[in-house]
Amino acid sequence: MHENAIFSKREISFLKELTRNHVEFMIVGLSAAALQGAPVVTQDVDLWFKDLNDPGIRKALKKVDGVFVSSISQNPPMFAGDSVKLFDIVVHMHGLNSFKEEAKSAEKMKLAGVLILVLPLARIIKSKQALGRPKDKMVMRVLKDAIRAKDEKKTNDR
Repeated sequence: MHENAIFSKREISFLKELTRNHVEFMIVGLSAAALQGAPVVTQDVDLWFKDLNDPGIRKALKKVDGVFVSSISQNPPMFAGDSVKLFDIVVHMHGLNSFKEEAKSAEKMKLAGVLILVLPLARIIKSKQALGRPKDKMVMRVLKDAIRAKDEKKTNDR
């Protein structure tokens, strides 16, 4: 997936600010799958943070005129502001290990010169299987095909 297809300059600025502030995060969900070549569509970019209380998150938000909205009742925490409206906060990845463990095997990708961690396709599948929602079941075959295509490409590149 071409990075400009989903990220505006303002959104890239937020990712850069997170990185500058040494915030540990990774892109997960279908946006992570799309970044790895899966032909999927999503309306948001899910960010999973090692620590939502990391002060670097608020510093990055301030720099791009975004704000952090704490969870209220059953509503999860979220970001507000034009530069961060594409991003959703993920507080838990079903069926997976801790952020620290998953980060060890995360894909590393450069987006506009920024090194970003991306949850691997196999782990996205595992999480979606654990959730078992109808929308997750519908995309499973596409994700598995994307893994096969990626593996075939690696084999052919050798």
